[in-house]
Amino acid sequence: MPIPDYQTLMLPLLKLVADGQEYKFTGLVDTLSESFKLTEEERTELLPSGQTFTFGSRVSWARTYLKKAGLLDSPKRGTILITPRGKEVLRQKPGQINVAFLKQYPEFLEFQNTKKPENGEIVPDIIINPQQTPEETLETAYLSIRRSLAQDLIDRIINLPPAFFEKLVVELLVRMGYGGSIKDAGKAIGKSGDEGIDGTIKEDKLGLDIIYLQAKRWKPGNIVGRPEIHKFIGALAGQGAKKGIFITTSSFTREALEFVPRNETKIVLIDGEQLAQLMIDYNLGVTVQQVFEVKRIDNDYFSEE
Repeated sequence: MPIPDYQTLMLPLLKLVADGQEYKFTGLVDTLSESFKLTEEERTELLPSGQTFTFGSRVSWARTYLKKAGLLDSPKRGTILITPRGKEVLRQKPGQINVAFLKQYPEFLEFQNTKKPENGEIVPDIIINPQQTPEETLETAYLSIRRSLAQDLIDRIINLPPAFFEKLVVELLVRMGYGGSIKDAGKAIGKSGDEGIDGTIKEDKLGLDIIYLQAKRWKPGNIVGRPEIHKFIGALAGQGAKKGIFITTSSFTREALEFVPRNETKIVLIDGEQLAQLMIDYNLGVTVQQVFEVKRIDNDYFSEE
C-alpha cells in the first residue's frame, strides 16, 4: 500500500497513546509502520532531499499538528502523552482527524496563521497539496523549480557554439575536483583527425592520469546509441587511453547504457539531465537567487544533562 499521508496518521497516532501513558516517539513510528503493513522499502523511503525518512517525517508532522491543537503533549524529550482534550476527542469516536477537524481549536488556528510584523497582515499556512506535509510541499516546489531550470540550461547550451560546450564540460569537471585550475586542467582538441576525442582533462591536480572527453551537443530528439559508444572506445584505444567521459545534451539508448567494454577501458556516460543537475549543484551557469533554511529544534541544547 502507498505510504499514508500525515493527516491519515493523526487518528491512529492518537489512539496509540489513548491509555494516558508516556510513549517514546520512535517506538510509535515503528508501531504505526507495522500496523499499516509497510514494506522495508516503504519504511526507508527518503524525501527528495535524501535527508529524512518519508514515513517518519509524516508521523512527526501528525504529532506536531495534534500538539498544536492541544490533543497531545510532550512532557519529556522524545516522548508524547495524550491530553484530556485528546481523550475527549477519542470518546467522540471520530471517523478521522485531519486539518479541517483541528480547526475547531483556537490554538490550532493561531498556529496556522502568522502575522507579518511590518503591517500586521494575516498570512495563512498554505498547503498546496493537503496530502503533503509542509516539508514535502517545500521540497516538491524546490524540485519543480530545479527541473525547470535544468531544462532552461539545456535549451541555452544547445543554441551555443560547439566550442563553448566543450569549454563548459571542462570547466564543470574542474569544479567537480578534476585537474586543478582551468588554465592547466583541460585541453580541447576538437580538430579534424582527433578520432572522436573532443578534449582531455587531468584526473588530479598532479596530472598523474588523463581522462579523455567526448562532448555531443545534440538536441533531445537525437539519442546517442551504442555505435557512438563503440566509436568513442575505439578512439580511446587509438590514444592508448583507458578512461573516458561521454557527455551529451540529449540522452542515451538502453543499449548504450548497458554496454560494458570487455577490456580495461572505463567510461562514464552523462546525459543532458545529469549534466544540467551537475551544473546546478556546482553553480556553473547559474546564480543563487534566494536561500531558505529549514531548521529544527536542537534537542542537545535544551538537554539538562
